Amino acid sequence: MIKSKKLEIFNDPIYGLINIPNTLVFDLIQDSSFQRLRRISQMGLSYLVYPGAHHTRFQHAIGCMYLMQHAVQVLRAKEVDITDDEEVGLYCAILLHDIGHGPFSHAMEHSIVEGVSHEHISLLYMESLNKKFNGSLTTAIEIFKGEYPKKFLNHLVSSQLDIDRLDYLKRDSFYTGVAEGNINSDRLLSTLNVIGDELVVERKGIYSVEKFLMARRFMYWQVYFHKTGLVAEELLVNVLKRAKELLARGEELNCSDALLFFMKNKISKSNFTEEHLAIFGQLDDVDILSAIKQWQNSSDFVLSKLCSMLINRELLHIKIKNNPIDEEKFERYKNHFMKEYNLSEYEISYFVFTGVIQNQAYNQKKQNINIIRENGKTIDVVKASEQLSSKTMSKISTKYYMCYPKLKV
Repeated sequence: MIKSKKLEIFNDPIYGLINIPNTLVFDLIQDSSFQRLRRISQMGLSYLVYPGAHHTRFQHAIGCMYLMQHAVQVLRAKEVDITDDEEVGLYCAILLHDIGHGPFSHAMEHSIVEGVSHEHISLLYMESLNKKFNGSLTTAIEIFKGEYPKKFLNHLVSSQLDIDRLDYLKRDSFYTGVAEGNINSDRLLSTLNVIGDELVVERKGIYSVEKFLMARRFMYWQVYFHKTGLVAEELLVNVLKRAKELLARGEELNCSDALLFFMKNKISKSNFTEEHLAIFGQLDDVDILSAIKQWQNSSDFVLSKLCSMLINRELLHIKIKNNPIDEEKFERYKNHFMKEYNLSEYEISYFVFTGVIQNQAYNQKKQNINIIRENGKTIDVVKASEQLSSKTMSKISTKYYMCYPKLKV
């Protein structure tokens, strides 16, 4: 039997050749729980808008690991103390930070397992893998949870200028073709430093940070909150909701055993066990797409219609407004389509509904991005910048939307 080389290379379309730094990272990547990320889309159903957006959580995680290697090199060159154990902990923490994502990532985060975030499931995976690898992930878990004594290590994994954001903005921009989201991650990383256990950016990096914050703001409105992707994800959530209702009534629906388990059982944070984690690990995008293809032939009009809309990309119409949706207009649309489809008021709620989206580019009250001044003191990037407006960047922008079937001409 030929044994695999322990240190292989990935050829990434964004960063080029990526080396696996050690055997532990190699073994984690080879684990079935991590390989599942190859079958989890990074951007949910955004490919219905941007045809190239078929990249996966696997690619994102490998990209994050590469950027973390760069960050460690930069900080050590500036005489920031990072031990060998902490270095490995950083690589493992960033590699596994998204391992808890379920099918279609954020789109279905609370649809399969109610009230449980992907971060919590990621932590459960890390704790399970720590047992499997004889405690090798202990430091990684402490960094991930923000409990490690050196706080700047956690900031590299989770903050407003973390490795996660540096990769997903650049990667999502690349695969969608939206140039506004492209950032100079190399330049940003090269200006990182640590002052008083706090991750900071050197003065020369302020323009790169400005570009990063603006890119994030643009990507949310132009890509992540694109109206077509938004309505598609709402339909996806409604498909699972309707399927659960039909199963609760005693009707039969064909789907994978893993999906059927979560459809029939209400699993929450309080009763999420290792057994449930193992079943969750069998789920990926394929389970959902396969189920939708079968359910479009359901005798239930609501489920059948929702599924055919997604399969054939015949989505609901959506209007996005700066002000709350007029209640009278909403009721008028509801009544119209209730008559047209001969549905009850409850059933029409699957096709005519409202919602809210919010975007905040930068939160000055949470783990600030600080710039080092010439005198060695730090200042918040918004205060230091001549380009960024505190009001604009920190404002929570809210928009309101209404979805409904397309009117027949």
